[in-house]
Amino acid sequence: MKIAIVGATGLVGTKILKVLEENGHNKHEIILAASEKSIGKKLIIAGKEIDVISISDAVDKKPDVAIFSAGSTVSKQWAQIFANNGCWVIDNSSAWRMDENIPLVVPEVNPHHIDGTSKIIANPNCSTIQMVVALAPLHKAYRIKRLVISTYQSVTGTGVKAVKQLMDERAGVEVEKVYPHPIDLNLIPHGGDFMEDGYTSEEVKLVNETRKILGDNSLAITATVVRVPVVGGHSESVNVEFYNDFDIQDVKHLLGNSKGIELQDNPSTFEYPMPLFSKDKNEVFVGRIRRDFSQANTLNMWIVADNLRKGAATNAVQILESLMENGKVK
Repeated sequence: MKIAIVGATGLVGTKILKVLEENGHNKHEIILAASEKSIGKKLIIAGKEIDVISISDAVDKKPDVAIFSAGSTVSKQWAQIFANNGCWVIDNSSAWRMDENIPLVVPEVNPHHIDGTSKIIANPNCSTIQMVVALAPLHKAYRIKRLVISTYQSVTGTGVKAVKQLMDERAGVEVEKVYPHPIDLNLIPHGGDFMEDGYTSEEVKLVNETRKILGDNSLAITATVVRVPVVGGHSESVNVEFYNDFDIQDVKHLLGNSKGIELQDNPSTFEYPMPLFSKDKNEVFVGRIRRDFSQANTLNMWIVADNLRKGAATNAVQILESLMENGKVK
C-alpha cells in the first residue's frame, strides 16, 4: 500500500509519521509531500531516509491513501484531485468537516459513517474528538440534552510558532507574537476567529461537529474556548445534562470499559487527568466525574487528551486502520 502524507514536515505531519511507525505501517510505501519551501528535505522513518516531494508529484505516484495535514486551503485545492485519482483522503483540516456529503469520523464513535460514497473523510477538530469519545457511550445510555463546554487548549493546537512564542516569553528573549497577548503566565479566552455574535470559530466547531458526529442536531451546546500556556494537550470541563437519570458508579463503569478511554477518577489519591501526563499518549483521559446537584440528570466531567495525537494524528491513522479492516484498502 502507498500512503501519502501531505504536510509531512509540520507539527501534526511529523506526529502522523510517528504513529504510523508505532503501529507498524512503515512497512508500506510512505510518500512525503509538503509545500515548496520543504521540497527536498529529508525525513527519517524507521531508519530510512525519505525525500519530501511536491504535492503534484505525490498525486502522480497514485497513493492508495493520502493523509492531509497542511491546512484547509491546501485541502480544498488538492483533496478532490487525489480522490478523483482513486485515492482515499483523510483530511485533518476544517475544509470538509461540515460538508453534508463527507463523513466526519472518530473511529470509536461512528466508523459506520464511512460508507464508500465519499473518498474524502474528514478528521474532526482536536477538542471535538476527545470530547465525543467520552460522550458517545453516555449519549447512547442516557441521551444527552445539553452540553456546557469550557476548553483549556494547549499552544500546540496553534502550531510551532505558538510554542516558540511561549518558550521565548518564558526565556525572556525577543518574541515573534502569534497571539495578540502574552501567553506565558496568562490565559487567552480566544480560539480561532471572532464571529459577529461574539463566539469564536473554535467554539462553533465544537457545537456543529459534535452534533454531526453523534448524529443528533437537537443537542443544545454552548462553548467557551481558552488558550493556556501548556504543551501536553487540551483539557475540557464539560457539564452534561441528560434526558434520563443515571448512577455515578454506572457512569464510571461505562466510561472505564469504553474503547479509547482511560478513567482517572480517584480524588482520595489526587488522581485526575492532566495535560502534563497526556503528552504523547493516544488515549482520552476522563475524571472528576460528579453529579451536578444544581440541576436534574446532570453531571460534570473533566476530559484531557494530547491534541496532536488523539486530537489529530492518532485519529487519522485509526481511520486508515478502519479502512484496512473493512477491506477498502490493502
